[in-house]
Amino acid sequence: MLVRVDPTSGQPLFSQIAASVRGAIGRGEVRLGDSLPAVRDLADSLGVNMHTVRAAYAELRDEGLLEMRRGRSVTVIAATPDEAVLREQARGLVRAARRVAKSDEQILELVKEALG
Repeated sequence: MLVRVDPTSGQPLFSQIAASVRGAIGRGEVRLGDSLPAVRDLADSLGVNMHTVRAAYAELRDEGLLEMRRGRSVTVIAATPDEAVLREQARGLVRAARRVAKSDEQILELVKEALG
């Protein structure tokens, strides 16, 4: 995956990095389950502050595309923004079901009924 930034652009660097990674995911260059470069490594290769890369990755995490584990890798957890939305909706269903004391088995039954 090639990430490029243009310091002369009016777009913030973190947004450029996020857009580049998002594009790579959308084009299939980076796939579900792939690991991305560590924050520090990508920052060093781009010549930017590591907080800039962290902000880009955090944006993608908030969109549901990446999972970040402190001291570990950054992993692609959704192949498309649509998949990310579905994952967030599924998490919302689980949170709502747990608020009304549903077990994991009962939550699965709710999903099976909806598929039905």
